[in-house]
Amino acid sequence: MDISIVVPVLNEQRNVSILTRVIDQVMKKNKFSYEIIFIDDGSTDKTYLELKRIHSKNKNVKVIKFRKNFSKTPAYVAAFERVKGDIIISMDGDLQNDPRDIPRFVAKIREGYDLVGGWRIRRKDLFISKKLPSKIYNWMSKKITKVQLHDSDCGFRAMKNYALQNIKLYGEMHRYIPMLFLAKGYKLGEIPVRHHKRKYGKTKYGLKRIVKGTFDLLFLKFWIDYSTRPLHIFGILGIFCFVLGFLIFLYNIIKYGIFLSMGPTLIFSGIVLLMGIQFIVLGILGEMLTRTYYERTNEKFYEIEEILK
Repeated sequence: MDISIVVPVLNEQRNVSILTRVIDQVMKKNKFSYEIIFIDDGSTDKTYLELKRIHSKNKNVKVIKFRKNFSKTPAYVAAFERVKGDIIISMDGDLQNDPRDIPRFVAKIREGYDLVGGWRIRRKDLFISKKLPSKIYNWMSKKITKVQLHDSDCGFRAMKNYALQNIKLYGEMHRYIPMLFLAKGYKLGEIPVRHHKRKYGKTKYGLKRIVKGTFDLLFLKFWIDYSTRPLHIFGILGIFCFVLGFLIFLYNIIKYGIFLSMGPTLIFSGIVLLMGIQFIVLGILGEMLTRTYYERTNEKFYEIEEILK
């Protein structure tokens, strides 16, 4: 099979039939063999009923239904474990991504790239709720990582199947797929894509994803750079704290003599500093233990209610 198109959806009952029809037209025009995998991520409207109707009439459409909303990363994982195409196209189900760009993704992939991201040059979204979080994320991503894509936050992208199977996704790591590809040494590319205004339904993302995304980005940076040598980062922190503590101790000896007088401000700042370090360490260790647990037990962090093949 040439292409697997993966589409996570949440309350998109008015969009899925239109999207399927346009994808069909594009695939047939370019003579691609393909499948469309919809993941219903706990929709509370009639999205799944509409997907069942589409599936009954279109043999290329497959549907995975979650028991509840597990978020986008588990939706991707459930689909990626079942894709059959040599090239995987991920896109949103809100009609803002244009399936007519798919042949251009395929052409770029066939130039030798392992992942090709979409670049929404003329993005048709509200500034505060969508454009601003994306701009902040892309700025942080370029500063913290080596991913130099203009729009690495864009979920409309093409990936080679063999490369994707070497990528492990957890938490909300779907937005960092380009970073994970780069960490494995895969070649990244980018193409400008069309972007349309949302006609039906409501956006599911906003400013709050900046906070969640920042935590994920910081941890992923640590995981890629220091997961095999954590002492390098923790050792630096340890030395810094030791030197700082020694300097404070020395300052007090010089100021107060051998009989130290530790004021409440100094004690409080020391406690807060130690608490901050402990919280960071506990958070990172917790993430590492979680990933080790899923790797060893192979337990899923989503639950499928039904699959239509």
